[in-house]
Amino acid sequence: MAPKVLISDKLSDAAVQIFRDRGIDVDFQPDVGKDKDRLAEIIGDYDGLAIRSATKVTEKIIAAATNLKVIGRAGIGTDNIDKDAASKKGVIVMNTPFGNMITTAEHAIALMFAVARQIPEASASTHAGKWEKSKFMGVELTGKTLGVIGAGNIGGIVCDRARGLRMKVIAYDPFLGEEKAQKMGVEKVELEDLLTRSDFITLHVPFTDQTANILSREALEKTKKGVRIINCARGGLVDEVALADLLKSGHIAGAGFDVFAEEPAKENPLFNLPNVVCTPHLGAATSEAQENVALQVAEQMADYLLTGAVSNALNMPSVTAEEAMVMGPWIKLAGHLGAFIGQMTDEPIKAINILYDGVVGQMNLDALNCGAVAGIMKRANPDVNMVSAPVVAREKGIQISTTNQDKSGVFDGYIKVTVVTEKRERSIAGTVFSDGKPRFIQIKGIQIDAEVGAHMLYTTNEDVPGIIGALGQTMGENGVNIANFTLGRSAAKGEAIALLYLDEQPPAPVLDKLRATGLFTQIKPLQFDVV
Repeated sequence: MAPKVLISDKLSDAAVQIFRDRGIDVDFQPDVGKDKDRLAEIIGDYDGLAIRSATKVTEKIIAAATNLKVIGRAGIGTDNIDKDAASKKGVIVMNTPFGNMITTAEHAIALMFAVARQIPEASASTHAGKWEKSKFMGVELTGKTLGVIGAGNIGGIVCDRARGLRMKVIAYDPFLGEEKAQKMGVEKVELEDLLTRSDFITLHVPFTDQTANILSREALEKTKKGVRIINCARGGLVDEVALADLLKSGHIAGAGFDVFAEEPAKENPLFNLPNVVCTPHLGAATSEAQENVALQVAEQMADYLLTGAVSNALNMPSVTAEEAMVMGPWIKLAGHLGAFIGQMTDEPIKAINILYDGVVGQMNLDALNCGAVAGIMKRANPDVNMVSAPVVAREKGIQISTTNQDKSGVFDGYIKVTVVTEKRERSIAGTVFSDGKPRFIQIKGIQIDAEVGAHMLYTTNEDVPGIIGALGQTMGENGVNIANFTLGRSAAKGEAIALLYLDEQPPAPVLDKLRATGLFTQIKPLQFDVV
């Protein structure tokens, strides 16, 4: 069956057509996002949900979304999505961070001009027939210092445009390297320096625990007298009450705000101040941007639902369609290795260590990690997947580490997964053969070559005669067919293991008969999700 996608906000006809052209069964209900009860009632029928800002994807909605795999937000902000609930449910959350970058950057520049030249007030006065030419004395942008807080995608465009206006640009961004700053033509500074030097300050950071109230009252009081503040990023970055006080006192000369701590903003300390320009969250409100993000989210969601490609996800490593094709067998292998070790481990896991050897070390390790961790966690939570597994592991306090090394054996590449508990370490390694099928190649340091099947039986024993006969006879007498039989041992008369690939899961009485032989130190039936 074709995947089903619900569009619960207004999206362009071209975006809807992209879904249809890609073979997606799309249901366009642009007003259902405003009806929480109705959305909760129908969301269980869909694999994907495409939204803008009107739809609120709450924990209740996600709980009702029994088949949902992906939420696509046409735009940058995802404050209207409960991302923690989505991650725990295994639902990918995507946004479109590049579709409205230019539009938002241009709006910040427009607000700078509007504040610098008091354009809205002058326009209202002129419309009123007052002709108050001497009242509206502005300042030039040329030669002024612009302080940019956050020099990422949008902030970087603002830097470029400001340099074109012959402004001196300084930037505070902990993730901005000196070399990149030089290429951008900006001076990298600390926040304190930016506050005291800037004639204009513009914010371009997401709202996080680290950036909340980044322009606090204390920070605003440190600014250069006569500074003008622009915020087209997110509400909550600036102490609006403190800003209003400093605007009234004259310390801050003006402000241009497109976003507010509470939206829709019907009341705000900044409203009705003569030196403040406010717009109702218009940063992305151009026809070009709205079309771009709509088309982008449709393509991203279709790619994921049809090919497994993940792009611009907030709770899952990105995997291109090309990567998905190459990595598919390796992600399956990582899942099988995790599933083996998860089924073998009964005590609480303290740490998971994943080793990547050879060619596999050049792949998208974040995605492979998610596959391995998901395999491990499925034993305790069968509904876990690559999205939710890291969240579940983190909540349980499990430490996850990776090691990447050059080719060290006969295989071009392999993955080794080790779990650490209070009592022991347990490991398994595997590779992908040229036929694209995963193989187990090492268990507990013992070399093997075992094909992975849906139903398997793992045994350990002392290396003595009679093991093969006991396994084969017991299975044969009870009608359990062996598709493949693999043996390995640490040394002659040392520890030995066997992996049986079976056509069906052996019933409990069959396992009891094997235990009754006294030949085995461990007997463990295993199941794998093999497609």
